[in-house]
Amino acid sequence: MKKYTYTEKKDTRSGFGAGLLEAGKKNDQVVALCADLVGSLKMDAFIKEFPERFFQIGIAEANMMGIAAGLTIGGKIPFTGTFANFSTGRVYDQIRQSIAYSDKNVKICASHAGLTLGEDGATHQILEDIGMMKMLPGMTVINPCDYNQTKAATIAIAEHHGPVYLRFGRPVVPVFTDPDQKFEIGKAWMVSEGTDVSIFATGHLVWKAIEAGEKLAELGVNAEIINIHTIKPLDEAAVLKSVAKTGCVVTAEEHNRYGGLGDSIAQVLTRNNPVPQEYVAVNDSFGESGTPDQLMTKYGLDTDDIVRAVERVMKRK
Repeated sequence: MKKYTYTEKKDTRSGFGAGLLEAGKKNDQVVALCADLVGSLKMDAFIKEFPERFFQIGIAEANMMGIAAGLTIGGKIPFTGTFANFSTGRVYDQIRQSIAYSDKNVKICASHAGLTLGEDGATHQILEDIGMMKMLPGMTVINPCDYNQTKAATIAIAEHHGPVYLRFGRPVVPVFTDPDQKFEIGKAWMVSEGTDVSIFATGHLVWKAIEAGEKLAELGVNAEIINIHTIKPLDEAAVLKSVAKTGCVVTAEEHNRYGGLGDSIAQVLTRNNPVPQEYVAVNDSFGESGTPDQLMTKYGLDTDDIVRAVERVMKRK
């Protein structure tokens, strides 16, 4: 098991803010729109540097998506910002009709995804967004794991033509990836090679998978851990190469078990190499109010849940 350490924790939404500023410096066509949540989306630095390239839309998310689509016609690269629930569930029709259908170059950037926005509760937590967005033809779906990777992903999507859904979170999490990394859309990242089980994790669950891998190593299990930061397009070659070695799979995500990363992996396995699979995900329910740690434990998304899933799936080999 490859060892990973960290010296600080940061929220992935701050990685987005830092990446947006850098993307704006690199390309004067990058503009930003926000639905009255500048502080939550960490857009302050971009606004200070480029006030003429920022548009405060207010609490009018559907209008924000329409404006963003229109801005692309003039060659702008719009980044929209609000909570994941309001970035998808509230405005799905506008995204489908005005952005995805006509392949508009809009970057839909969504903070406070999953359970870990915590005390705001079920009405603000969304656990269906990956499924909703990956089903839209031509939509790229990215869910980075830490501050550095989120920053790199934000810079990368500015250079990618086409609609993108970039998902990130509120809580502080360990920063363990390279600050100077080159983010490759659609390319999985090998966290640690192994031979006994493949753990495919995304977002906040990547660090949980690393912790689980260390516990499994103590039990004599050599886990291969792969960070699937791009859920669509999925790196199918990396999935199949790993499974050919290990013969069983655990997927880990802060999302409903239906429609998320686990289902994308299962489709690849069904078509190419069916093997036993276990899901670490929310089991078809809404969330509730609580601290992020409490919710991750209650809904089965913690380190020990990954360990137990590995134990179950290895018995099925």
